[in-house]
Amino acid sequence: MTDNSEEKSSETKSTQHKKRMQAVKEKVDQRIENAQEERGILIVITGNGKGKSTSGFGTIARAVGHGLNAAVVQYIKGTWACGERALLENAGVSFDVMATGFTWNTQDKEHDIAAAQKVWQRSKELLKDNNIDVVLLDELTYMVAYKYIDLDEVLEALKNRPKNQHVIITGRGCHRSIIDLADTVSEIQSIKHAFDNSIKAQKGIDW
Repeated sequence: MTDNSEEKSSETKSTQHKKRMQAVKEKVDQRIENAQEERGILIVITGNGKGKSTSGFGTIARAVGHGLNAAVVQYIKGTWACGERALLENAGVSFDVMATGFTWNTQDKEHDIAAAQKVWQRSKELLKDNNIDVVLLDELTYMVAYKYIDLDEVLEALKNRPKNQHVIITGRGCHRSIIDLADTVSEIQSIKHAFDNSIKAQKGIDW
């Protein structure tokens, strides 16, 4: 009797599992069937946690792996080595870098604004280029927050880009207007960070 009871219990659990998985499958299939629109998407990766730029570069790498043309514009970056750039430039990805470092290093607002505007002009060119499938605007959120770049100008460029062009924006404190315009928004939150425990930033891991 015990063996039969255990066998029936196992069959019941298996049947229940199949029903649950079938219900999940039906929901997923329905969502796939409903998602038929094809156009470029705007992705925002924000929050105070580590990994926003890394996620953006990962998407660029994926795009290149599928044969798409990609370009990267880096704001708030200095002249130090960038492992992602070293890799992706060899795969044909163009890079435009603000190359001034952090504003607390330069302590020169006018210089920073000029540098931001220079790479923003390049960004606008990319956002009009039908030959560029994916654009990463790394750390753009800071430029908007500092008012180095006009928010309305950014929104206009994003809205008027080629229909099938994808754009990824990274950085903390993304403006609500950009978030509202975006198709996909992810927020990365910090739970722990090695740097807070006096652990030095590591080559190949942190930069």
